[in-house]
Amino acid sequence: MTAWDGSVVLTTPRLALRTFREDDLPLYAALNADPEVVEFLGGPLTPADSDGIAAWANELFEAEGIGLMAVERREDGAFLGMCGLHHLDAYPDDVEVGWRLARAHWGKGYATEAATAWLEHAFGAMGLARVISVTDPPNLRSLAVMHRLGMRHDHEAEIEVDDERFWAVIHAVTAEAFADRASSPPCDCLARR
Repeated sequence: MTAWDGSVVLTTPRLALRTFREDDLPLYAALNADPEVVEFLGGPLTPADSDGIAAWANELFEAEGIGLMAVERREDGAFLGMCGLHHLDAYPDDVEVGWRLARAHWGKGYATEAATAWLEHAFGAMGLARVISVTDPPNLRSLAVMHRLGMRHDHEAEIEVDDERFWAVIHAVTAEAFADRASSPPCDCLARR
């Protein structure tokens, strides 16, 4: 049985990263139905599919301490979307950091702030050596977030997610590179496109 308690896992100056609550589900469904938000994520989802992802995230957190958790703005409790760590079937030996925010909250640095907190957790408390992030090559917004996180182009490959095959660009960051990212030269990941 899924716990919908909204337990806060991590905080940042502006955000609370927490498990999903049931009152998040309609907002998450609206986000997942927005064609612009899911343009590079396989297209719009039904409310039932969206609810299933939220349930899976809460269950994964309960089982493994990771998951694509809800992102809430601390100042007013607004639900912004999700961000967190999880495993991709295509890369079972890696942990991926991912994010998905409602369009109204794009361009405000929330994805970078939330993902930074998850990477600090991954390299600190979890002791991971490396974290990846995967997107479609034309997804310049996600590539820009990866760049701000200190991630670098690792490789490109055709992968399968939820029975859908697509060409993906995979970025990675090691614990050492993440710690040194402030002094690293700028990523050329956007110049590749």
